[in-house]
Amino acid sequence: MKASNILLLPGWQNSGPDHWQSRWEAVHGYQRVEQHDWMRPLRGDWSARLEETVVDADGPVLLVAHSLGCVLTAWWAVHSANAHRVLGALLVAPGDVERPDLAAQIHGWAPIARKPLPFPALLVGSRNDPYCSLERAEGLAQAWGARFVDYGERGHINAESGLGDWDEGHGWLMQLANPA
Repeated sequence: MKASNILLLPGWQNSGPDHWQSRWEAVHGYQRVEQHDWMRPLRGDWSARLEETVVDADGPVLLVAHSLGCVLTAWWAVHSANAHRVLGALLVAPGDVERPDLAAQIHGWAPIARKPLPFPALLVGSRNDPYCSLERAEGLAQAWGARFVDYGERGHINAESGLGDWDEGHGWLMQLANPA
């Protein structure tokens, strides 16, 4: 699979230079789906941008979502006629936008779509994620039909988690790219 067909879906406020998504972009040449407004995310705009990117891709794609990107993936998959173009998705540390504190900051993203994804997915959750409880992450994985990985106490599985290039996560992505 071409690196340009592996699509990085950052969450709210984008992924900074030390985030594993940014490192994967730099090291492997994966394509970040650039959103129009990282600070005030609109579900319709973000979904339309993902749709454009998937349609414009030269062949099937893999999605690599973090935080709000996971919620975007689930919403887009329910509404897109092009979800069949996705080979699989690595979903990391979903943000629980139905929690009152997050819903107040990120308007218009609730409810979270809870239909099974039409492609294989792996959801990685953390026991001490400040934006989503482990139980909630596990429930989303179940609703989406995703395999679930309890990644221990890794916070929001972002730059502050000290993952560096996050080789283990990349290994999971390669498993999605090359199913046995």
